[in-house]
Amino acid sequence: MSNSSSIIQFLLLAFADTRELQLLHFWLFLGIYLAALLGNGLIIITIACDHHLHTPMYFFLLNLSVFDLASISTTVPKSMVNSFWDTRAISYKGCVAQVFFVLFLFGAEYSLLTVMSYDRYVAICKPLHYGTLLGTRACVHMAAAAWGAGFLNALLNTANTFSLPLCQGNAVDQFFCEIPQILKLSCSQSYFREAGLPMVSVSVAFVCFVLIVVSYVQIFRAVLRIPLEQGWHKAFSTCLPHLAVVSLFVSTAGFAYLKHPAISSPSLDLLVSVLYSVVTPAVNPLIYSFRNQQLKDAVWKLVTGCFSEAMNCSSPSA
Repeated sequence: MSNSSSIIQFLLLAFADTRELQLLHFWLFLGIYLAALLGNGLIIITIACDHHLHTPMYFFLLNLSVFDLASISTTVPKSMVNSFWDTRAISYKGCVAQVFFVLFLFGAEYSLLTVMSYDRYVAICKPLHYGTLLGTRACVHMAAAAWGAGFLNALLNTANTFSLPLCQGNAVDQFFCEIPQILKLSCSQSYFREAGLPMVSVSVAFVCFVLIVVSYVQIFRAVLRIPLEQGWHKAFSTCLPHLAVVSLFVSTAGFAYLKHPAISSPSLDLLVSVLYSVVTPAVNPLIYSFRNQQLKDAVWKLVTGCFSEAMNCSSPSA
């Protein structure tokens, strides 16, 4: 550990220097955070309460919303608190916890997106075997595997990162603790310790990406053989939202962790990290509900039902 043992806190990147811009950042992040809480919370409650949505696709979507809700809660509230109180500090243990939960939740989400692509592949390419291949036990096992993969990835990479000697100061060029930025503080001479384990994680992520691509190649080939336009619409209405979420998540997170140092800059790093850690969890509910009429109807039924019940409770009894 050497000099890293003397670090008791890290200094996160401030969004602005002036008090007015700090408060603007606070209110902007607060609005995005509340939107993410509302959107993902509605999806979780709706799927849990509506028995018509107790299918594999919505079971995986519920898990995805849990990941999104937890991931944005890991990074945004601390950044908001720092802006509100005009500080940059995060404790050493707090930084370790942030790195662990960011890796855990985003690793689990990426694994789940791979499982969801398999779900869409079976639903469209092997519909007669859907109930057999994606029964209740199989869905629970696949979701548990996604959680487990994220946990193992986070545990190994967090332990590896914070076992490196950190002697380049304690200023992190990011608004939350992120491995690429922590590694910039390292003075380790061991390339394998610094980059070996992350490269293993990248290799596993690449395998998942290949599986997603293969699944969608098979899906599009099957859809193009469907003669009815209505069949095309039904297939694409369930596949395109998932494909949009995968594209947004993979492009932004992949760029954040795999970009060459030569094209790195504080403003670019900040923008990319905001996209994958803040914007993505907030817009995922909109993407999934935009073309899904069944989910929109269920959410509307839940909201109107709660509103009617609240009105009945507030009205005076006869």
